[in-house]
Amino acid sequence: MRPHLTIVGLLIVAMTGAACGGQRNNNSRDTGSGEISCEIANDTRIGLATGNTTGVYYALGNAFAEQVASKTGGKLRVTAAETGASVQNIEQLAADRYQVAFSLFDTATDAVNGKGSFTSPQKVQALARIYDNYTQVIVRADAGINSVADMKGKRVSTGSPKSGTEVIAQRVLQAAGLNPDTDVQPQRLDLTKTVDGMKGGTIDAMFWSGGLPTPGVTDLFTTSAGKVKFIDITPQLAKMVEVNPAYQRSEIPADTYKTGAAVPTIVVPNVLLVRDDLDANVACVLTKTLFETKGELAKANAAANGISLDTARKTTPVPLHRGAEKALTDLGAK
Repeated sequence: MRPHLTIVGLLIVAMTGAACGGQRNNNSRDTGSGEISCEIANDTRIGLATGNTTGVYYALGNAFAEQVASKTGGKLRVTAAETGASVQNIEQLAADRYQVAFSLFDTATDAVNGKGSFTSPQKVQALARIYDNYTQVIVRADAGINSVADMKGKRVSTGSPKSGTEVIAQRVLQAAGLNPDTDVQPQRLDLTKTVDGMKGGTIDAMFWSGGLPTPGVTDLFTTSAGKVKFIDITPQLAKMVEVNPAYQRSEIPADTYKTGAAVPTIVVPNVLLVRDDLDANVACVLTKTLFETKGELAKANAAANGISLDTARKTTPVPLHRGAEKALTDLGAK
């Protein structure tokens, strides 16, 4: 019996490892020096941490993985995996469970500074700043909520645990004078469960930070037209900026979710992150592919239209990986 159990155990370990993403036969670590050819010499497999399945990270992550394989003739293959998003992504990036990850910029700056959700500086770097995430705060029309302060005592979904949405939700609530743990009934749910709760009336309000349009939010406004609405959270912006300067004011265009009027909100950029020791040629190829296939990525989700060489280098205080520096220079980024 023991040999049989040993084999079963090994199979379980192997299956678990495969399910968690992680590095595949990419044993080359960047030393911080040496020439960058921006070519993949050997077959390489890496993992990409994305986000909820009905969010933009997941849609773009899978499209990006396809483009990388196509651009490299299959030599570099990326496995995009569902995750809880930003905070969890960075933790798993630092642990080498994934080698590339999407993150909100405010969470990334917290990570390199060892603040917020992170007790020490994380060794991550950026490939580029990409599109902006819009803080989408939606309430049931019959919940009596017209401002963030009105959420007191209500059932509020603050997003998946260890997500960038959760970070922003807590900061918005605090900026409105509410304790996220005691003044509301926090529901730490992913986007799919949040949307279901909004439809079923078990959740009064929700926070979501994502690109435009977010498929899950589109579904909510399509199936619950007239039963849900956005609220304006920009009165909280001034206090938010005191915590992290990454936050900015913008609007969700009316035609995004057919809302009839544009919705003022708070936005924060996204960054594509990597481990600081990722092979420089891999980092270079990933960065070039991101910008050279932008049109194809936009077919997966229109948020990719916000990816621009004009803002690609604007990642300070998150350092750019030297492979990304090479790629952006070759591409003519400012």
